[in-house]
Amino acid sequence: MRIGELAQRAGTTTRALRYYEQLGLLPARRSGNGYRAYGEDDLRLLEQIRTLQDFGFGLEETRPFVECLQAGHPAGDSCPASLEVYRRKLAELDGCIARLQEVRAQVAEQFERAEQARDELAAGAAAEPPRCELAIEWEGR
Repeated sequence: MRIGELAQRAGTTTRALRYYEQLGLLPARRSGNGYRAYGEDDLRLLEQIRTLQDFGFGLEETRPFVECLQAGHPAGDSCPASLEVYRRKLAELDGCIARLQEVRAQVAEQFERAEQARDELAAGAAAEPPRCELAIEWEGR
């Protein structure tokens, strides 16, 4: 298949495919007339790249998965290098989750303080309504 058909089937653009080719992630084979020629294996490579990108992996992080597929493995994540990328990504995600939990705890604490201050203000307001200086001056006339 030609580049346009591959891009359409993979849900991407021809520009992205040329970029992947430039990075060495997508092999560039040429047909007799000089057009790029791709097969079903190339579509599998692109699906692997796109899935990993959807998960937050950078293009360079997809390289071991692509190489694993190109080496003939049925799945791009069955090679040791791919498993190592998974390990690093999981550690990165765990760090992000921990930081988000800390921020959440701080926001929850601030929210509770703000609610308490609002409730205390409302309780004080019920006892005696606040008077503004203009109202006091007006009453004095």
